[in-house]
Amino acid sequence: MSLALRRLLVVMFLFSVLTPAMALAKAPKKYQVTGKVLELNDDVIVIEKGDEKWEIGREAATKVDGKLAVGAKVTIFYTMTAATIEAKAPDKAPATPAKPK
Repeated sequence: MSLALRRLLVVMFLFSVLTPAMALAKAPKKYQVTGKVLELNDDVIVIEKGDEKWEIGREAATKVDGKLAVGAKVTIFYTMTAATIEAKAPDKAPATPAKPK
């Protein structure tokens, strides 16, 4: 068996083992909200759902199907992504008083 064929077989084996593992990577849950567009610009869309106003960020890569305009009814599909995280040390458990002897 030639060296090139051996390398090809090793690469194919690694690809077949690693591809399913990458597919199992945890992705954020997807959500959706439907409402009427109140405000609209390149960075933000504000919709009204019942009595609530939802402000959702947009990017140039955000896919839009149909004509997006103020007053239109839209359904937005989104995921929640952390922008920053501030972690603090956990509180220490209070010391239990010693029982008198």
